[in-house]
Amino acid sequence: MSGVQQIEVAESDSEIRLDRWFHRHFPGLSHGRLQKLLRKGQVRVDGARAKASDRVNAGQIIRVPPIQEEAPNAAAKPARQKLSADEKKFIQSLVLFKNSDLIAINKPAGLAVQGGTKTHRHIDGMLDGLRFGEKERPKLVHRLDRDTSGVLVLARTAKAAATLSAAFRSRRVKKIYWALTKGAPPIRKGIIDVPLIKAASAAQQGREMMMPDLDDQAAARSTKTAYQVVSSIGGEMSWLALQPVTGRTHQLRAHCAAIGNPIIGDHKYGERQAINPDLADQLHLHARRLDINDRKLGNISIVAPLSAHMKKSWGFLGLVEREGDEIELAQEEDPLSQ
Repeated sequence: MSGVQQIEVAESDSEIRLDRWFHRHFPGLSHGRLQKLLRKGQVRVDGARAKASDRVNAGQIIRVPPIQEEAPNAAAKPARQKLSADEKKFIQSLVLFKNSDLIAINKPAGLAVQGGTKTHRHIDGMLDGLRFGEKERPKLVHRLDRDTSGVLVLARTAKAAATLSAAFRSRRVKKIYWALTKGAPPIRKGIIDVPLIKAASAAQQGREMMMPDLDDQAAARSTKTAYQVVSSIGGEMSWLALQPVTGRTHQLRAHCAAIGNPIIGDHKYGERQAINPDLADQLHLHARRLDINDRKLGNISIVAPLSAHMKKSWGFLGLVEREGDEIELAQEEDPLSQ
């Protein structure tokens, strides 16, 4: 039994469900007991009531009441399935970079990072294939949406996971994304500064979706994305380089939609069909580059080649994979905001 705790969500726990967060940090707390605490409002996120299915984000504060943890039932915990030779070969084929602290992979579009009710094949389930002879299983320290491709970093040890999480929190990790969007922003380089809040209607239908906060609600948080137009295709489409300043669920997708330039193939945030039938009707968002500048981890830069469908689109549009991702935070630029 412990007193009330106020625990900050770490970067390594960002975007997981609240019940999964409790399972990870309080494994002896049963699901039924957690549901009772949630119904009574004893568990809160940033001071507000929450549901087991809510996603938590790095920096949020979870109120954990005094709880009596139950002895975990080891027999009830399903054994992790052994990887097939093909699965091991597949996950190892994604490796972009490896050292004693971390492994970076190029996550394919359409492959989830973690499992769920209807998701049985995911990166988390194949991490044993990335041990490379080490005792510890690699650990997730950040995430990408299922339909987003690109650089995903894994920690090889618990110590490295803590160091990487701290580096993410203190912004010693820079992430650059490439996107193909409808239309072109009116300003070629700047900051999208649009607070986002979870859409209540989407939550009621069991879907997760962010929307601009038009009513200045207390639950909304400052959300910023730096961007620059790398190339414009006749004003009909744009190749954007995006750098998230903050880290919220679906931030880049919601921000592009908020300024009237939804990402091509984004069925959730407004661009439901490809503008051209020669472009794949898939999300055109790619985590192109990740730079680490940390005293313990060193200076590391990892670049992920475009996913197959985006590479095909780049070729069709005559775009060249040049260094369009070298953007810095344009703090002096005029922000695009609601």
